[in-house]
Amino acid sequence: MPLIRTVRLLRWFTRPFSGQEGGYWRAVTACFLAASTFWLLNALNKTYTTRITYPVVWQYNTRQYVPLSPLPTEVAVNVTGRGWKLLRKNLMIDVKPAEVRLRRLPATRFVTGTTLRPVLQASMEGLQFNYMLTDTLWVEFDRRVRRKIPLALSPAANGSALPYAAQFTPASVVFEGPAGTVDRLSNPYPVHLPQAPAGSSNGDISVPIGGPALVRTNVGAVRVRLQPRPLITQVVTIAPELHGFPPDSQFVLTPQTVRVQVQCFPEDTAQLDLGQLHVLLQYQPFEGPHTRLQPIVSQVPAFTRGVSTLTHTVRVSKVRQP
Repeated sequence: MPLIRTVRLLRWFTRPFSGQEGGYWRAVTACFLAASTFWLLNALNKTYTTRITYPVVWQYNTRQYVPLSPLPTEVAVNVTGRGWKLLRKNLMIDVKPAEVRLRRLPATRFVTGTTLRPVLQASMEGLQFNYMLTDTLWVEFDRRVRRKIPLALSPAANGSALPYAAQFTPASVVFEGPAGTVDRLSNPYPVHLPQAPAGSSNGDISVPIGGPALVRTNVGAVRVRLQPRPLITQVVTIAPELHGFPPDSQFVLTPQTVRVQVQCFPEDTAQLDLGQLHVLLQYQPFEGPHTRLQPIVSQVPAFTRGVSTLTHTVRVSKVRQP
């Protein structure tokens, strides 16, 4: 039987070692370590051809250009060398990275293996460079620019301006980064309020600047002092539109018009077109001859900063057909 044969074989192998004293085992361990050491030294003296990753550093004018994506920190290559050199490389002991110089930026989009070969071979002391496993390394750069932009409060979630005037300290921020990104920043730059203004007792809060990726600012946050802005209030009377009502029926509205309160900033009064204001009544099944519906503001004029219906409900009655 295979199991019994295996057990007998193990007993035969371990029988000479049973009952030995501690000094015996120390001698066996020393012999094993000596043999392993000689085997390792012999293996490290041999020559091998293998694949490794070799570190690279990039040399370019960092004051004038910025990479748009992380540059490769190492390249995969095939090399030939003694085991000692390969071990030192894997342990990163006294390894000289290959220095790749980039010129003609930002036009340069890639670096070929032909360009990297002499640089890699010169850096690999004791190793023979055979070839790169990747023919091309892709890079992308843009000009580094600085732009000073004044600040303004960001609009509310619905796109309207906030009813607060803001005083910023500092009043403007310097943005530094890729030209393609910095040139597209809004002027003035919108600052988003992280919390409701009521959370500050004196209206003075600290707001982080933020910004796009790869863009740095000269300050991380600004102080914002908020002051309420006055609003002009107008009351408009408008006939509501019926939405979803059966076309073959007639209805009577009580009242026939709805009062709507519209607010805007004083400087926007002349541009406010109240003809763009629309209110509708959404049809719901009648449980009797009458029902009450809540007016819904479906469209507001541009430059509106607040809108609310003063008529809370409208009574809708069916007209009996003769």
